[in-house]
Amino acid sequence: ILSIWGWGSLGIVLFLITFGPFVIFYSTFYILCFVGGGLVVTLLFGKTNSEKYLEQCEHSFLPPTSTGVPKCLEEMKREARTIKIDRRLTGANIIDEPLQQVIQFSLRDYVQYWYYTLSDDESFLLEIRQTLQNALIQFATRSKEIDWQPYFTTRIVDDFGTHLRVFRKAQQKITEKDDQVKGTAEDLVDTFFEVEVEMEKEVCRDLVCTSPKDEEGFLRDLCEVLLYLLLPPGDFQNKIMRYFVREILARGILLPLINQLSDPDYINQYVIWMIRDSNCNYEAFMNIIKLSDNIGELEAVRDKAAEELQYLRSLDTAGDDINTIKNQINSLLFVKKVCDSRIQRLQSGKEINTVKLAANFGKLCTVPLDSILVDNVALQFFMDYMQQTGGQAHLFFWMTVEGYRVTAQQQLEVLLSRQRDGKHQTNQTKGLLRAAAVGIYEQYLSEKASPRVTVDDYLVAKLADTLNHEDPTPEIFDDIQRKVYELMLRDERFYPSFRQNALYVRMLAELDMLKDPSFRGSDDGDGDKSPLSHDDLSNVSSDDSVQLHAYISDTGVCNDHGKTYALYAITVHRRNLNSEEMWKTYRRYSDFHDFHMRITEQFESLSSILKLPGKKTFNNMDRDFLEKRKKDLNAYLQLLLAPEMMKASPALAHYVYDFLENKAYSKGKGDFARKMDTFVNPLRNSMRNVSNAVKSLPDSLAEGMTKMSDNMGKMSERLGQDIKQSFFKVPPLIPKTDSDPEHRRVSAQLDDNVDDNIPLRVMLLLMDEVFDLKERNQWLRRNIKNLLQQLIRATYGDTINRKIVDHVDWMTSPEQVADSVKRFRDAFWPNGILAETVPCRDKSIRMRTRVAGKTKLLAIMPDELKHIIGAETTRKGILRVFEMFQHNQLNRRMVYVFLEGFLETLFPQYKFRELFNKLHSRSKQMQKYKQKLQTTQAPSLQKR
Repeated sequence: ILSIWGWGSLGIVLFLITFGPFVIFYSTFYILCFVGGGLVVTLLFGKTNSEKYLEQCEHSFLPPTSTGVPKCLEEMKREARTIKIDRRLTGANIIDEPLQQVIQFSLRDYVQYWYYTLSDDESFLLEIRQTLQNALIQFATRSKEIDWQPYFTTRIVDDFGTHLRVFRKAQQKITEKDDQVKGTAEDLVDTFFEVEVEMEKEVCRDLVCTSPKDEEGFLRDLCEVLLYLLLPPGDFQNKIMRYFVREILARGILLPLINQLSDPDYINQYVIWMIRDSNCNYEAFMNIIKLSDNIGELEAVRDKAAEELQYLRSLDTAGDDINTIKNQINSLLFVKKVCDSRIQRLQSGKEINTVKLAANFGKLCTVPLDSILVDNVALQFFMDYMQQTGGQAHLFFWMTVEGYRVTAQQQLEVLLSRQRDGKHQTNQTKGLLRAAAVGIYEQYLSEKASPRVTVDDYLVAKLADTLNHEDPTPEIFDDIQRKVYELMLRDERFYPSFRQNALYVRMLAELDMLKDPSFRGSDDGDGDKSPLSHDDLSNVSSDDSVQLHAYISDTGVCNDHGKTYALYAITVHRRNLNSEEMWKTYRRYSDFHDFHMRITEQFESLSSILKLPGKKTFNNMDRDFLEKRKKDLNAYLQLLLAPEMMKASPALAHYVYDFLENKAYSKGKGDFARKMDTFVNPLRNSMRNVSNAVKSLPDSLAEGMTKMSDNMGKMSERLGQDIKQSFFKVPPLIPKTDSDPEHRRVSAQLDDNVDDNIPLRVMLLLMDEVFDLKERNQWLRRNIKNLLQQLIRATYGDTINRKIVDHVDWMTSPEQVADSVKRFRDAFWPNGILAETVPCRDKSIRMRTRVAGKTKLLAIMPDELKHIIGAETTRKGILRVFEMFQHNQLNRRMVYVFLEGFLETLFPQYKFRELFNKLHSRSKQMQKYKQKLQTTQAPSLQKR
């Protein structure tokens, strides 16, 4: 190394001494000149050679064609040839014409307005239109091949009922988590999807309904699948065309449509529009206000009432109108007061249980025991109480004997009718009746009975001797039944104690009999009375400062829809300390009759004092008869309004004011309700109604029945078998509950062994789910269910079922489909012009719409339904359904469920169910559920 460095240093020193200090500069200059000269020579030489080479290559290629490019240019300059499009889509001209207009308007307003800024060539637009038409043709062809009745009569109802069940269970979970803290809307949504995955087990739609990004991705995937099924292969392989149409369908059509259908305010408006023919009911409106737990609703109603008050007070009127305006002002003040009271209560968190309030109040209506025993709503509460006190055997015995008596009477009538017709007699019916009577004796009265009905031993011995030596008669149990009734009525353990129990108050709430004026005042937050007005007479209590006089001033005969009846004009005078008012109201004699029945049922002491003159039905309409009836009814009114009568029964004033109020009289129990008693009293009237219904069936409804006499024999035998099953296979004292798993779909409750009347039975299941009838007394509910199924099969089931099927056929007919397309066209393009975007509605308007929607729904519920399942249950069911529609995410879930069911029905040969499971597989709730299953299954596997 030293030698190398030494020699190198010596060389550098000698180089510097020899060439001098500028040697480095000259060396660098010489090198640059050498390199630059080489580059210049190379460039000049390469340029010359390149020119020579290109000149040689140019002559080596073939000459260019003289027709290619000019011909393409000539084709492009020609006018685009017209593409003939077949305007036939569905095969029905009445549908094709409006559908073609919808396609034309869609292309014009959603495609053409931006496409013409890019190109004037219309071939693209024509291809788009042809593609859409091909998809519609395929869709129409598939629709014609599908039987839509099962979908509309069963699948949709089942999906809606299951959605409602999930919502109800989610509400129950929220309540169970913490009774003191009210769950938010977000908690309800999360809990809803938790319950959904527990019920569906394979799918959960939380991401699609709560995440806009995931929702758009789901719609894109779904549209691409639909395009694959509906488009020709050539069009589908064109990716640009496919993606373009997919985006139009997903983002331009489906997503806006789903947004609109899921909007709670839109649903509320649609509900109001559907029942637009029904007038708002003041009582229903006040019930909604008093039951509302939404402060926004109450504030919106209060502000509107204040606005109306300001307007009425600004009016300068005189004369007769002043009284009307005063009444309106009083009513608005009362509404405003109720809203303020309710808002204060909600803000303070002091909710009052109306049932407990009524129980402590003490002034409750008296419902006689015989009325309880024949009313379905009252009977279930009395039955629950009797089971608590251990007296259910007495009640079941009384009810069973009632059913036996009616059954025996009907069977013997059938035997007599067959004997009069000369038909062959059979001892089968008598044998069944004897077996039923012996079964009742063994079940309730024998020494082996457990529990045993305690009555006099000599009556039991007399009954046993009669059963051993004589044929059983319908009246064989009457003496013992009478004793059992007296025991339930007078024994302090039973009916007297029931009247002091909370179940009795709940029964009155279901019967809609908690309407005492003081109770209403207390329910509003204080004890003040509401202002006196025509709109709220029923809320006024009896007071010495208010005097009421009424008399029939005129009579007349009316003809309505072919029915002739008498009408009585009642003039009512009301005086108080400061004013006097008069008005007229009109009532029929049937209204008087119903009113008399109502007050005599509520006040037993009045039945011996008040006597309604005449009969309900009559044929004589001459003037003398009407004058005599007018005189008798005036005497009835004078006795009813006597001060002594009002003081003796203070609660009577509520019923009197309600009857004399200037409005349509709401009957306590109309004719239809009395007919429906045959449904809700299965043990007393079941066999009689089945027999009468069969007797009244026209031949057109029999479907295969040749002679009614032969049918009566068959019906008798079948009813005999039903009796035998009812007494021996399902003993009343065994509380056999309906199998109702915690998590399953509504349609799973359909009986597998019965395949007739599916649509009607699904409707009954939906009604069961809406009003949550499963929480009622199981034994009574099972008997009502069995009776309904028996009546459906034996009488009008085929008729009602046929009406449902016919309605579905009518809905899917070409005329109705064309009408729907026209309405869609006119809604989106009124007069052929794209409709403007609907402005966002103010929050107060949306809140008042909610109140109006609930009021409408509650007002259209018939009184007959309240008498069947109870007023409180009816209100809760209706409000539960309405509340379900007030959550956008839950509405989206229901729309997607309907869409999935529609596609599964339209394409049954494809595995859409599996496809949807895959599309929803990214659900967070689904992943949590699977992890939960794995953790619960792991210990069991370890044990094995």
